[in-house]
Amino acid sequence: MLSYHVVVMVIGTGVAIAILFLIRRDHLYIRQGLFWILVAAASFLFGMWPPLIDAVGFLFGISYPPTLLLLGAIVALVVKALLGDIALTKLSRDVRRLNQRIALLESERPARESDPPR
Repeated sequence: MLSYHVVVMVIGTGVAIAILFLIRRDHLYIRQGLFWILVAAASFLFGMWPPLIDAVGFLFGISYPPTLLLLGAIVALVVKALLGDIALTKLSRDVRRLNQRIALLESERPARESDPPR
């Protein structure tokens, strides 16, 4: 086994441990942590069995299989960015709706206080 394979396996294991620690301490939601656990698992897997990259590249007809890793990383990061934008949009919409509800409740409150008691 070559030294860079060991480095990749150590990085994958380290990322997985760090992500699990962050999830356990409630600094990272499980949904977001799942993505990073998959990244760590892929890093560990490709570090453990480097010929797997060549086999997958051959399966897809790629002449230089390491470019498959770069393509996969780019696609994964684009998907991650898209999911982040979707979550941010949902959160912004929810905050706007809550602000509107608070404004409605505050506008009704003075009217209630001016009514005579029954």
